[in-house]
Amino acid sequence: MAWPAIQEAAVLLRAFLTELGLPAWLKTSGGKGLHVVVPIRPKHDWDTVKAFSQAIVAHMAQLIPQRFVVKSGPSNRVGKIFIDYLRNGRGATTVCAWSARTRSGLGISVPLGWDELDKLKAGDAWNVGNVHSRLDVGNAPWEGYARSAKGIDAAMKKLDFKT
Repeated sequence: MAWPAIQEAAVLLRAFLTELGLPAWLKTSGGKGLHVVVPIRPKHDWDTVKAFSQAIVAHMAQLIPQRFVVKSGPSNRVGKIFIDYLRNGRGATTVCAWSARTRSGLGISVPLGWDELDKLKAGDAWNVGNVHSRLDVGNAPWEGYARSAKGIDAAMKKLDFKT
């Protein structure tokens, strides 16, 4: 998948999350992509949050089928993006900010401001060899993250999601 398509997907997802009234924070994955993170207040169980996340992905795939797919797997997403809602399952993991990935190049996941996205060249732009160039910025792009957490009930209603 070309990098500009990944950037566009993040912007489109953020726009939809904003329509649902949910805050969206951005970070590099330290690998090939980006992570859009939505802090939510704990109320619903793991299965409900995962199903709601899947409903968001399904909506994006239905709305823009030339860009998104709802089914994972390489053969299902040729030329399209799968927004990985599966990371919301109990026991699922994702790399945390400032962690090095255990892959070639040792890319590091770094918090970003949305205003930095258009200048970013890749999800592994920072690695163990150059992350020192980002340390002065630190977590500043995520200032206010913890205070931005919201409940998802209103968003579930807007999406007509039933538990």
